[in-house]
Amino acid sequence: MNIPRLHKTLILITLTLLGCSTTPTVEQPNEPSSWSPYRIGGGDIVDIFVWRNPDVSVQAVPIRPDGRLTIPLVENIDAVGKTPEELARLIEEKLQVYIKEPRVTVTVKQFVGDYAQQVRIVGEAAQPTSLPYREGMTVLDVVISVGGLTEFAAGNKAMIIRDSDTKIPVFLDDILIKGDFTTNHTLAPGDVLLIPLAWF
Repeated sequence: MNIPRLHKTLILITLTLLGCSTTPTVEQPNEPSSWSPYRIGGGDIVDIFVWRNPDVSVQAVPIRPDGRLTIPLVENIDAVGKTPEELARLIEEKLQVYIKEPRVTVTVKQFVGDYAQQVRIVGEAAQPTSLPYREGMTVLDVVISVGGLTEFAAGNKAMIIRDSDTKIPVFLDDILIKGDFTTNHTLAPGDVLLIPLAWF
């Protein structure tokens, strides 16, 4: 018996069977980065604590529509687009005129986020809106938040628009009715979930 030839034949048969047993996979979009710092947006509400200075510390300070806030001793501080840490350092800098070596902590109590960190749901959602981005949020999360779809929605023709030029198909009917979560993608800051109208 020719042993090398037998080995070669067995290898070819094995490779053929493996090739036949593979199943096609659905290509997934590039997942967003796992973490990005939160940046303050208009409408956020923050607490500002100044160590050893309770008269200057304030709670529930709203970020005004112009992107600024005011605290005792300092007015019109630019806040939108900054992380809480960056805002704290800016407030420390401005308070140095009045307080020796101020130490400031900024805590965001209610989140809206700047526009670049919001997720928008438009079209045939029950309540189209913008939502503050949260790490790990998915298509299903935002659809629940907007109350589902209208009766005229073409759920399986929905798409995520990312960075203006990337379109990711989403089969909302399959997710909501069949429980098929293949396209229940993780969202990224700035994503737009577009739900089109069904044509009858």
